[in-house]
Amino acid sequence: MAAVLARSRRGLARQNRALAASLKSAEALAQSADQRRQAADRDRQAAESRADDAAARAAEFQDEVRHLHSVRLPALALHLISSHHPVPGLRHESLAGSTEAELVDSVIDLVTGVVLKERRRVDAAARAALRGTSQDSQALSYRLQTEIEALQNEFSAPRRLTERLLATDHLNEQNLRLIQRTAIVCGAWPGHVRKNTYLVELVQGASSRLRGFERVKINSRLGASNLGIVGRAAEPVAVACAELMANALEHSRDDLAVEVSLIQTGNGSVCITVDDAGKGMTSEALGRGVRLVSGEQREVMLTELGDPPSQGFAAIGRLVADYGFHVSIDNPSPYGGVRAVVSVPPNLLTSIDEEVEPPSAMAPLPVVAPQVAQRPAPAGQADPGTPAPAPTAPTAAGAAPELPQRRRRAATATPAPSTATSTPRALDPERERNIWAAFQEGHTSGRNETDPEGEQ
Repeated sequence: MAAVLARSRRGLARQNRALAASLKSAEALAQSADQRRQAADRDRQAAESRADDAAARAAEFQDEVRHLHSVRLPALALHLISSHHPVPGLRHESLAGSTEAELVDSVIDLVTGVVLKERRRVDAAARAALRGTSQDSQALSYRLQTEIEALQNEFSAPRRLTERLLATDHLNEQNLRLIQRTAIVCGAWPGHVRKNTYLVELVQGASSRLRGFERVKINSRLGASNLGIVGRAAEPVAVACAELMANALEHSRDDLAVEVSLIQTGNGSVCITVDDAGKGMTSEALGRGVRLVSGEQREVMLTELGDPPSQGFAAIGRLVADYGFHVSIDNPSPYGGVRAVVSVPPNLLTSIDEEVEPPSAMAPLPVVAPQVAQRPAPAGQADPGTPAPAPTAPTAAGAAPELPQRRRRAATATPAPSTATSTPRALDPERERNIWAAFQEGHTSGRNETDPEGEQ
């Protein structure tokens, strides 16, 4: 019995151990199944999250494409016309740096390149057409000017007809300036070859091309009256001066004068200063004008010049780049407007023989510096009007040397006697005008007495 009981107990122990092992295995299997179920749940949740993220990014990308189509591309078209119109950025900042953002930016860059290339092609074609038309019109205007001058000199016409011919000539000059400016902006040369020209005559002739030229007051402070400009740069400088004076006349009231001064600087160049008393320029217009007249921007598209195009500064910039003078407009005028300065370097200046080619009688004379009145000489000294004897060697060595005196060249071979107390005669515009009016009236009356057409 004891042996049977022992065997029974050992069997029961073995069964218990087997049952315990089976229970542990079942628990392990259940735990593993639970882990697999939890992992499956996590995978399902991750898949659902990825699907939601993909759907959200797809919706954002679609919204970004709609934003590109409806907002950014129209703003880009305006920005290419004027930089004051900004181009909006991405609508969803979360896309920044992503592949979708790179695709949208590549579309912006591609459209920008295509539009600019097409605009340059169309602008080049427009400039070529305008250049050809302007050159033909300019040639015809020069022929018309020649015919008008021939009519003025061919026969003795009545005074009214002469005045009408002069007015027609002036209108043709204004029209020629506008055509010439357009041709220069479109890449043509000025269309007129000059010989070496006096600077004062050049500026005077530039002012005569403008409506309201009588408001331009020219003052010459050049040290030498025979100072001129070489022929290859004469017409370009005249065009630049005419455009600057035209801007000054246009942007100031009709009762205000435009002051033009010619000054020779210490480095040998000549500065032509144009001062107006207008309202000045805004900072935006000033920056744009400085950029145009600098000559650094060679290709200026016509669509960038406004509607209607403002071509003056663009024409000046082309001439500055081609001929080597300098123009600045970034200084305020002492009269409240704008000061424009044309600086002509020494390599474009020359001296003209006044005897071979005398200057025009209508050119402004240089301003004479005021002379200081001398003190009366003591009784023991000689009359200052009589020339003093040349000092001997001891006297010249002991006394201070006499300062050199600067004298104006006389108009005739025999100079008029001058005294120490004589002062230069100031020019009277009214008197000069009356003299020329009387001369013209006498000349006209003399022609009318001998011209049967004038008597009619």
